Amino acid sequence: MDNTTLLSVQNLSVSFFSEKKYRTILHDISFTIGTNEVLGVVGESGSGKSVTSLSLLGLLPKKKSRIDHGNIYFKGNSILQLSESEFQNIRGNQIAMIFQEPMSSLNPSMKCGEQVLEVLKQHKTISSKQAKEEIITLFDKVKLPDTAHAYNAYPHQLSGGQKQRIMIAMAIACKPDLLIADEPTTALDVTVQKEIIQLLKDLQKEYKMSILFISHDLSLVSEIADNVLVMYQGKTVEYGPAYSIFKHPQQEYTKALISARPSLDVRLKKLPTIENFLSGNTFEQKIISSEERHAFHKKLYSNPPLLEVINLEKTYFSKTGWFQNTSFKAVNDVSFKLYEGETLGLVGESGCGKSTLGNTILQLDKATKGQVLYKGKDITQLSPRAIRTLRKEIQLIFQDPYASLNPRLTIGNAIMEPMKAHKLYNSKKERKEKALELLQRVGLSSEHFNRYPHEFSGGQRQRIGIARTIALQPKLIICDESVSALDISVQAQVLNLLNELKEKFNFTYIFISHDLAVVKYMSDQLLVMNEGKIEEKGDADDIYTSPKKEYTRRLINAIPKGL
Repeated sequence: MDNTTLLSVQNLSVSFFSEKKYRTILHDISFTIGTNEVLGVVGESGSGKSVTSLSLLGLLPKKKSRIDHGNIYFKGNSILQLSESEFQNIRGNQIAMIFQEPMSSLNPSMKCGEQVLEVLKQHKTISSKQAKEEIITLFDKVKLPDTAHAYNAYPHQLSGGQKQRIMIAMAIACKPDLLIADEPTTALDVTVQKEIIQLLKDLQKEYKMSILFISHDLSLVSEIADNVLVMYQGKTVEYGPAYSIFKHPQQEYTKALISARPSLDVRLKKLPTIENFLSGNTFEQKIISSEERHAFHKKLYSNPPLLEVINLEKTYFSKTGWFQNTSFKAVNDVSFKLYEGETLGLVGESGCGKSTLGNTILQLDKATKGQVLYKGKDITQLSPRAIRTLRKEIQLIFQDPYASLNPRLTIGNAIMEPMKAHKLYNSKKERKEKALELLQRVGLSSEHFNRYPHEFSGGQRQRIGIARTIALQPKLIICDESVSALDISVQAQVLNLLNELKEKFNFTYIFISHDLAVVKYMSDQLLVMNEGKIEEKGDADDIYTSPKKEYTRRLINAIPKGL
């Protein structure tokens, strides 16, 4: 074995016990990671990326999984022969891991500093005073803005990006040889994502550690990886230097992953999906010309607006003492118009007020000041009963489809529930017929009617959420980060579906996201929000091509561009 090789995975096959038999999840996976090298592992959910990383840490569930054949060598030694106590000496010390979701990985009842302290005390003989000094230095290295505050803060008191920095500090506390980063930026804003990628690059250079970087986003992986492993259904699709994979992909699946992300340069009528590439059928990439777009907008904006927001404000108040109140303006003097059949993009970092604005329009939050005119009527003045009636016309597609579906209801009943609440159709039979039709419309089938949410993938659950939303035949739909948790290829399918439904039913969308590439693809007009205010608004293509504000430029520059 080459002495510069840190990790070597050789013909690894892993099975999981399911439905009274073992099913192979990983099929003969092989790769190496050299010292001071970054290997990017790319693939959709279910491709075997996380199972591979858990195998390296000896964390596969012992009663439900088995390694059928193959081997894993770390520093020349087979780690499959290690006992649990020997593995514990390696985990967190020589091989460390950053997880996808910091909020569920950090202990909510412990201060952040104490959680890093646990790792140090597990693997090092060190006094509490020395440990605290080392942790403060680590927090400084991962560029936390206020290290003393972060040390004594609980996870819920920090932003998403700050929590991820705590996770990185915890992972590098013992200066590991190999850092496994499993989707470490999926839930983060595009600007924070860029900062985290740069931070990992800097730390890798300083500590000379190797990184296994797992993601479903090829463009993102291109920013950090030396070599790339592309996985699909537990198999290796393509493996080689990052430049070759990105510039000259050999396999159709790799080409599909690269093409599925919305282009920043051209506006396609329909995004290509994995199925388009793997089916072997020729996919015609029809480009919407600027002339077509201009003609559509001329017709769109000749009508009166469906929704008009005028000087809208939402202020939150909190008590800081017996006689003191503090106020925070989440939405500050926001005005815009939305026309029937239009998609208005709303973009900005976390905390900029996007979701609060959406909730205020929906009347889930009461406006502190200003007006929201829907079909010319100020809906901020409606009675609770009138608001319930309005819900039929203004609907919401949630970010997390699993959390928004009742796990005890079959999806058929979940789709029929709002129809029943709003007294649509005359009987249960009619409602069922409509629900079955809606399932077909969103790309599912009648056999899914009696299944439960846990039986579906993330992309399928989002389709169910869309079917439930359109069951009421609304006029206006607010999509709040509705594709941010999805794989790139599934995201393309859902975006295509939303556009098809818009064309067929003349829906009007407010499309909220922190991903400017997706918002630009979907939107006619764009609102850029920052600290509760509108930073910039105008045609989506114009703003991307010639942003007027520094904040917008920063958002655009943070989008992963690929090699």
